[in-house]
Amino acid sequence: MLIGELSRRSGLTRDAIRFYEKQGLITVGRRERRENNYKEYSEAVLRKLLLFKKVKSYGFTLNEADEIIALLDARLASCDVISKTAGDKIASIDKKIRELIGLKDLLQSSVESCLKGCCAPEQSENCTLFNID
Repeated sequence: MLIGELSRRSGLTRDAIRFYEKQGLITVGRRERRENNYKEYSEAVLRKLLLFKKVKSYGFTLNEADEIIALLDARLASCDVISKTAGDKIASIDKKIRELIGLKDLLQSSVESCLKGCCAPEQSENCTLFNID
């Protein structure tokens, strides 16, 4: 299939598909080209793209997804291995959530202080929340 059909069937943009290929995540050999040099993508490439899409939908980065897919390809993705990988990702997400909550609380309290009038004494002045003095 040509890149347009691959894009349609995978739900990925042509640019994303080209990026994956440029990164070496999918490959199309010289033999898979048509006479006009158009790339002919196989069903295996489609399946791999769909797998990348699925793994990434769980919040894994492209590099993490590549590692998981390598385990799957090598038939080393046991439930124990995948559970550990997922557990590590969950811990990372939990940490990020705590950081974001802290950031939200800081910003919210700063805005509340500004609204109580502790910052700029006159409405025509800028809020001092982001002053560096």
